[in-house]
Amino acid sequence: HSQLVESGGGLVQPGGSLRLSCAASGLTLERYHIGWFRQAPGKEREGVSCISGGDGNDYYADSVKGRFTISRDNAKNTVYLQMNNLKTEDPAVSVCATYELACSRDYSSVSVADLAVWGQGTLVTVSS
Repeated sequence: HSQLVESGGGLVQPGGSLRLSCAASGLTLERYHIGWFRQAPGKEREGVSCISGGDGNDYYADSVKGRFTISRDNAKNTVYLQMNNLKTEDPAVSVCATYELACSRDYSSVSVADLAVWGQGTLVTVSS
């Protein structure tokens, strides 16, 4: 049974940082393209970052480029999303998922149809 579990969300002030974790069981993350997407009330789903299986090439949406960093620890079978300089427009439920297509700028408009396994999400709140 394949499962992804996110953690690390919370409440931070604008300009603050959080590190989200995506821990896997039943699958080896290194073999998959793994992406983070976020969903906020009243907004469309946005794919913010993706890391390719194998070579680890990464992709970022323009809205987070320069502030977020995705990484993978193969020994821990975990993917991370380091989020710095959080802004008031960043709050959302952040979800990690296996992505069936190659990581590219197309990930910003990710479709559920292109995801195979995803977790329950972790809530990111930015407020002063």
